[in-house]
Amino acid sequence: MKKQNIRYRLKRARETYEDAVFLFERGSLNSSMNRLYYSAFYATIALLLDKNIEVKSHAGVKQKLGEEFVVTGKISKDIAKTFNILFDLRHHGDYDDLFDFEQEIVERLLIPTREYIDKIEEIISE
Repeated sequence: MKKQNIRYRLKRARETYEDAVFLFERGSLNSSMNRLYYSAFYATIALLLDKNIEVKSHAGVKQKLGEEFVVTGKISKDIAKTFNILFDLRHHGDYDDLFDFEQEIVERLLIPTREYIDKIEEIISE
C-alpha cells in the first residue's frame, strides 16, 4: 500500500505541474503559482512517505524537508530553496488581498519546480 501511495503522489505531482504550465500559458498566473507549489508539495509528501516520516501540516512538510534531507545533505540547499520559495509565494497568492503574480516570477519557477520533482523522484528510486 505504501508504494502505491508514493506512486500516486508522484503522479499527482506530475499532473499538477502540467496543470501549472497550462495555466501559465493561458495567463492565469495566481492559479499557476498555486499549482506549482502543490506539484512540489505532492512530490515532497511522496518523499516523506517513502522514508516513513509523518507530517500534519504544510509547515511540517517544509520543516521535515529541511531536517531530514537538507541538513543531512541528501538534497542540496539550492534544490530545497525552490520548495521554500514556492511555499512562501503560494501563501501570498492564496491569502493576501489585492495580490497578483507577475509573469516573470512564475516563469522563473517553472523549470526549477520540474527539476525539484525530478530530484525527489531520483531520491525515491534509489
